[in-house]
Order: sequence, then structure tokens, then C-alpha cells
Amino acid sequence: MTAATTRILIADDQADIRSGLRLVLDAQPDMTVVGEAANGAAAIEMARHLRPDIVFADIRMPRVDGLEVTRQLAGPQASDPIRVIVMTIFDLDDYVTRALHNGACGFLLKRSGPMLLIEAARAAMAGDTMISPQITVRLLRRLTPPPAATRPDAGVLTTRELDIARGVAHAKTNAEIAADLFISPGTVKTHIASIQAKLNARNRVGIAAWVWATGHVEPLAGLHGKERQTR
Repeated sequence: MTAATTRILIADDQADIRSGLRLVLDAQPDMTVVGEAANGAAAIEMARHLRPDIVFADIRMPRVDGLEVTRQLAGPQASDPIRVIVMTIFDLDDYVTRALHNGACGFLLKRSGPMLLIEAARAAMAGDTMISPQITVRLLRRLTPPPAATRPDAGVLTTRELDIARGVAHAKTNAEIAADLFISPGTVKTHIASIQAKLNARNRVGIAAWVWATGHVEPLAGLHGKERQTR
């Protein structure tokens, strides 16, 4: 373990979920799981003793739920706050609002997949907030596009980058976007880094917000057909 390693505590009442998360996170060269808790009360006690960099907390746990775990460890009253990323199978806006209000630096649906889990941990360490794209898409659809005169020009992105940004806005994974565009997931990842830089977006949520808010969400014709030429 190096000084740059992110120390993680997993709190979930299901042993198989904890084991799966440990396998994913421990496989990353910059992350290590330092403890597991089967209920919220144990998570709070262990977090205060172990001082992990991040706590992944399930919302529904015995004794103390994940929202209260978040409030005690990361809320405004916490004297020495710890980053908490909330996880759940329940896609409810109220949970998102309460978790973020309680100080969460991430909100993930468990079905989002391992890559988003890793992205969320790295985003939290960078001081950012990661929300599952499925939730983000629903919330962003409520946005009213700004007047055309104030919209950033879509020309800042290449045709290929705009297609990829649209895929992100529709909550698709890198692998799904790659399959749509007949390119590799690695190429998608490289393009997403370029898109973030051009839009000054800190993560996928920022990309999705730009796409929805600027009215560029509709996919171009032929996205699932033959590959178009990039600029």
C-alpha cells in the first residue's frame, strides 16, 4: 500500500454484496478495503476507529440506515467528516435528496455496475460528487433548455464526441456506447476525457447536464447503423 492508496470501508447487511464490492475495489491498484460492516451502527463505529477515506453505505441496513450513517459521518455537524457514498437498489428521488443533504459525496444504484463504483470513489477523492446516470437522466429531463443565444456551441465537440456525449446523457456505459458506434471501450474512455476538458465538465454527470440543458440530447440518425466520419 502506498501513500496514494484510498482506504475504503464497506457497509451493507448482505455478505455477498460486501464480498462483491471488496473484489472490485481491492482489484484497483490505488484502492484497498480496510473493513466491512453489516449494519449502520457498526459502520459508524468502525469508520470513527479506522478513519477510512471513503465509506460505501447501503441505504437500508439494520439498527441505523445509510442516510443516518451519512449524516453522522459526513453531515454538517460532523467534527471530522468522512466521505460517504450511498448505495441502494431503490431508485427514489427522495433518497437522493436526503443523502446529498446529509453530506453524501455520491449516490449509486447497485445495478450501475463496477466501473461506476470505481469512478465514484475516485471522484469523491477529487472532491466531486457522482450520481448514477440513470438518476441523473431523470432529473436532467426536468431542465428547461436555456435560450439558444446562451447555449454553448455544439461545434466545440467533434461529431464523434457529440455522439458519445449523447450516449452518456442516456446513461449508457462505455461498453454500450462503444457497441453503438463500433469502436472500443478504450476509445470511448479517451473521447470522454476530451469531452470533459472541452466542456469543463468534472465527470459524466457534467457531460449529461450539458447535453440535456443545451438541447443536444437526440441521437443522430444512423447511430446504430454504419459508422459516420468524424471531423
